[in-house]
Amino acid sequence: MPTRESLRDPGRDAVSAPPHRPGLILAFLCVAGFMTFLDVSIVNVALPTIEDELGFSQTTLTYVVTTYGMLLGGFLLLTGRLADTFGRRRMLRTGLVLFALASLGAGLAQNAAMLIGARAAQGLGAAFIATAALSLLTGNFAEGAARNKALGAWGALSGIAAVAGVTLGGLLTDGPGWRWVFFINVPIGLLGALVAPLVVAESRSPERRASFDVAGAVLLTAGLVLLIFSLGLTVDDSGVPLGRVYGGFALSALLLIGFVLVERRAGAPLVPLEVFGRRSLRAANVVAVLLLGTCVTLFFFASLFLQQVLGYSPLRTGLAYVPLAVIVAVGAGVASQLVTKVAAKPVLMAGLALTAAGMFLLWRAPSDAAYATGLLPAFLVSGLGLGLSFVPVQVSAFAGTDEDESGLSAGLINTAQEVGGALGLAVAATYAFRRVAELTAWADGAPARVISARTEVFHDAFLAGACFATAGLVLTLILLPMSKSPASESTSA
Repeated sequence: MPTRESLRDPGRDAVSAPPHRPGLILAFLCVAGFMTFLDVSIVNVALPTIEDELGFSQTTLTYVVTTYGMLLGGFLLLTGRLADTFGRRRMLRTGLVLFALASLGAGLAQNAAMLIGARAAQGLGAAFIATAALSLLTGNFAEGAARNKALGAWGALSGIAAVAGVTLGGLLTDGPGWRWVFFINVPIGLLGALVAPLVVAESRSPERRASFDVAGAVLLTAGLVLLIFSLGLTVDDSGVPLGRVYGGFALSALLLIGFVLVERRAGAPLVPLEVFGRRSLRAANVVAVLLLGTCVTLFFFASLFLQQVLGYSPLRTGLAYVPLAVIVAVGAGVASQLVTKVAAKPVLMAGLALTAAGMFLLWRAPSDAAYATGLLPAFLVSGLGLGLSFVPVQVSAFAGTDEDESGLSAGLINTAQEVGGALGLAVAATYAFRRVAELTAWADGAPARVISARTEVFHDAFLAGACFATAGLVLTLILLPMSKSPASESTSA
């Protein structure tokens, strides 16, 4: 879940006025955050329709998801620091306006370039919204029961958004059309920006920054975005010159090396590299990349499989996801209880094992699979595994963290999740789409063969997702220390 760069005690921040309407403040901030969570899942069900209407290739279709996630993840840490310095409410309003205008552009898009560019702007707006809204939430509720309840409501949004996103995406795509998946954000974002001064007070950190590591954020995001586009070019069947592909990989590597050099020399680096000396944080970030790579791969390719192989309508596809989203929430609730009694490591291992098992079941799903017997078991197993994994990977990221490092640890783990989802989908798509030209030629337009060819492609994607989860399981076993949460240690004492 996206979070702010620093979760400071509210007493350390400069708050212009105390909260007089905590219920209204919580509701307002939760609605703002809900938009950013919703836009991750709401677009998935609309993807096949977008592909048909705008003439996307399946390779290019992945950029609708990955570009949003990459911009959101790449700028989380920077936007959190900007909000602390220039005002959290101001940055929240900036994000809401940017998100609304970008959503309007996405809804009006007439080609792939326009839509992908608008999704990039949405991701940047979402980074401002997510960090500023959570900063305002922690600053307006005192540490203890009040803040814990507020954070609990915020945390529940991701699960609720997953259910609402796939269902609402199906309703809108089947109803007024896929463009309303984006248009729905416009009035909400603009109205939120207008009423924000009436609901929540301005706040900022008393520690004024003289400089910001903008160069680090730009280099990291540009390098990762270029890497994703270069991966897509490797399976592009439009005759892209090999020099352009290899050049893209080389430039991506140079940008990422530049990011490391900037972070080593910057006075106030975006990511102090020495923080990765902590074993638990290092392992948790690597596993988070693989976990979210599996999750986004599942949602993206299951949407295509349901509609392009099984012939589901967008609405039926959205409803088919509901048990999956519900079981994710159930798994997260179970994991929240388990990590207070046992170490996070075995809980995470169990979750990753179930996630891999569910993805392997999807890998074997036939092209005429019945929902109750061919898909629902895979959805339930993988969904339970994802739910069991999200909580302990967050707990592991904070194990052994000093109070003054908690904000940085939170920003890093959430950046790893957002970037991991985008990068994992790009890798899975590259592997799955490598045989599209060969299978298309084999199918030769025959309906039965076309379905079989599509099934082969989506099976490869599910296999890639299963490999991500399996790799995460192995790395958890090898790299993650067996450390108990503070709650479990006090209980055992």
